[in-house]
Parts: sequence; structure tokens; C-alpha cells
Amino acid sequence: MDDAETWIRRYVEPVGPIETTHVRPWSTVRRVPLADGVAWFKACAPVQGFEPRLSAHLYRRWPDRVAEVLAHDEDRAWLLLADAGDPVGTTGNPPEAWLAALPRYAELQRGETGYADEHVAHGVPALPVAQLPDRFADLVARDLPVDRAEHDRLAAFAPGYARMCAELAADRRLGPTVQHDDLHMTNLYGRARVLDWGDASVSHPFFSLVVTFRFLEERTGLPLDDPWYARLRDAYLEPWGGDFRDTFELALRVGAVAHAIAWTRQRDFLPPAELPGFDEGFAHILRRALRVVPGH
Repeated sequence: MDDAETWIRRYVEPVGPIETTHVRPWSTVRRVPLADGVAWFKACAPVQGFEPRLSAHLYRRWPDRVAEVLAHDEDRAWLLLADAGDPVGTTGNPPEAWLAALPRYAELQRGETGYADEHVAHGVPALPVAQLPDRFADLVARDLPVDRAEHDRLAAFAPGYARMCAELAADRRLGPTVQHDDLHMTNLYGRARVLDWGDASVSHPFFSLVVTFRFLEERTGLPLDDPWYARLRDAYLEPWGGDFRDTFELALRVGAVAHAIAWTRQRDFLPPAELPGFDEGFAHILRRALRVVPGH
């Protein structure tokens, strides 16, 4: 019995073998069979070492909107979760599921605004809008997995991106808060519980919908001109109060590039053997970021 299994058994009583279900460079997950179901153990690598504490504190304040945390160890980056049911992807990622989930998620984000500095102090990456132009310069200075013409087009967008960031930052009605940055159909479970916060950052709240809308387009096959996007936008914005529709559209454009920037943090921690597979997805994210470049 290893240290992790000993730790698991402090909090639950397995009724069978604890099995490793997947091993990734950023985390290892084990399935823990229980008499009344299952629990899930997650050991996070340093790149996601903040996730157990963040998950536990979100559960403390929002027990009906995230996975139930049975135990966590911040120092060892271990997390033990109750089973949350099935992800909405098992039913085809219907937009109706997001219509119910997004207002609840927005309420969580609003409530977490006051904890933003605390989250950053405990390792959640900070990605403030004001720093994005400098982070963008770092992005385009890298050897990116796109062709030279695409790379050049992205690099030439630097002044335009800086203007967009300045415009978004000028709207001071919203403070930075936790944003999931991987909010898609395999991370939304049961009755609107959001799981897997390992890609989260403290940044502009609206950036979260970049990934949600991407999966509705690519996986659900929802055309970009479908009225569902406006319905989901309005449902998400309702808890924020005020008229944020223009800000939201700008945030999606800024956020598409910020999402590509965020991928570099994960990439920097990968062993060389993992880069080819990772870069297939990264190239796709970079090409989606290019959509916001005028004339693309």
C-alpha cells in the first residue's frame, strides 16, 4: 500500500482495489470503489498543484456547484472527490444544459471576486488583462506549432491586441476572479457541477465562455449564427447585472488569445516526449486565436 492509498483510506472505506484510470503529465487519477458508489483520487503535478486547495475552498462556499470534496492535502496536491454523476457530454452536450449551468457559474464567479488575491497567493495563475500584451509578446517570441505565415500574422497583431486589451481593461465594472478556462462538456456534471479546475486562472470572468462556445461549435455542431449563443450569453450575463453585451463580445476576442497564452504554462512543464501530441491541440488553439485578427 503506497502513501496515497493510505491517505485515501483515512477518509473512505474502499470495497475493492483502487485502480489508476489515467496518468497524464499534469495529474494522475485513481478510482476508489465504495459500498455506495465510487470516489475519485487525483494527484496533481506542480503545474496544477493549486487545484486541490482551490477545489476545496470552492466546495466550502459553493457546495451545489462543484464536486463534493471529501478530503484534500494542499502540500502534496492530493484531492479526493465524491462521484458527481455523468458529464453533459454523455448526452451530446446540449445547449439546454448550459442554459441552466451558466447563470450558476456566473454567481460563483461573482462571489469569488473577493477571494481573487487569496487564490493567487495559493498558486492559482494570475492572468490580468493589463498584462496580456506582454504575455502576448512572449507567446509570439516562441517557436509555435503553426506555419510561418500564421506565426507572422499573429505577431503582426500585437498592436491591435494591445488596443483590445486596453479597451477591455478600461471597463472597471468587473474585477478579476477565478475563471475555469476549460469549461466544456466533460467538465460539467450532473446538476450543473463544474469539475477539474486545474487549468483555472484569476483573470477576466468572461474568458470562461471561450471554451464553452468552442465545444458547442466543434463538438455539438452548433453554427456560429445559431440563436443559442445569444441565449447563453444573456443567461450568463444576467447575474452580473447591467448591460455587458458589448464587453462580453470584446472579452471573447481578447480571451481567445489569452487562452492560447495560458496553454504555454502547461506546455513549459511537459517532457519532450509529450510535446508532439500536446502541440496538435495547441496548434488548433492558436488558429482559433487567429480568428480575431482583422482580415483573417
